Amino acid sequence: MSILVNDLVKIYGQQRALNGISFEVQPGEIVGFLGPNGAGKSTTMKILTGFIPQNSGTASICGIDTNHKEIDFRAKIGYLPELNPLYTEMYVTEFLQFTGRLMGLNGKGLSSRMKEMIAKTGLSQEQHKCIYQLSKGYKQRVGLAAAMLHNPEVLILDEPSSGLDPNQVIEIRNLIREIGENKTVLFSTHIMQEVESLCSRVVIINKGNIVANDSIKNLQEKADKQFLIRVELKKKPQIERFKRLKGVLKCECVDNTLMIESNEDLREKIAELVSSEQNLILSMQKEFTSLESVFQQLTK
Repeated sequence: MSILVNDLVKIYGQQRALNGISFEVQPGEIVGFLGPNGAGKSTTMKILTGFIPQNSGTASICGIDTNHKEIDFRAKIGYLPELNPLYTEMYVTEFLQFTGRLMGLNGKGLSSRMKEMIAKTGLSQEQHKCIYQLSKGYKQRVGLAAAMLHNPEVLILDEPSSGLDPNQVIEIRNLIREIGENKTVLFSTHIMQEVESLCSRVVIINKGNIVANDSIKNLQEKADKQFLIRVELKKKPQIERFKRLKGVLKCECVDNTLMIESNEDLREKIAELVSSEQNLILSMQKEFTSLESVFQQLTK
């Protein structure tokens, strides 16, 4: 098991941040760790990386307890916290060399890993710049390169695409996908499209409790059995007629596309109504509730 959390409790003064949470991450999985602000995500990640202790319960990385007096387990972790800790007056290569030496790398081994990580994270053109000169997207790349420098088995990433523009988000997403081909990745994010694109499974935490631990498909299928029916039409429909269909929860029209949320499959009735308007269906799709809707239902 790459990550194992069992009955983990953390209390800050009078505040109970974690209420005995349990989950696991298998080798080679990319798992999204989701929850609203203050739910307990960062606290869990800090315990997993050995920055803070829990009050009770256990957490282990690759079979090594994170409370172990030795720090062997940290060699197995690459960690990128939400606030990327960079020495911005250093050059990129200087920072990576400094980080590598702290991790016990040196000589040709360090030089080889630096070249590999610079290439993998797309820093070749930026490697001789001071870190403060870089955009936030490239600073995130430097943080990821540093986290992977010692070739860890497990990557723990806390909001890796926070504050990035859409192009940078896509770049970091592609990088995480590539990393996940031979690493175990646990990452938190508020970008649901990122989770749907990258993750085999999600763990959702709310108010210190795990409220979901399942594949995205299973969560969507369980979420109130609601559907989104998307209908592209040749011309704009009379939307009020569709709103009156029995079972419709929400109905809106953008340009000539109807989007109908329903707790039953209304495609046949929609087709009949479109035909009665002498309109033409160009396409019709039934989709399960979005992950964003599932998240909102579970964390209200």
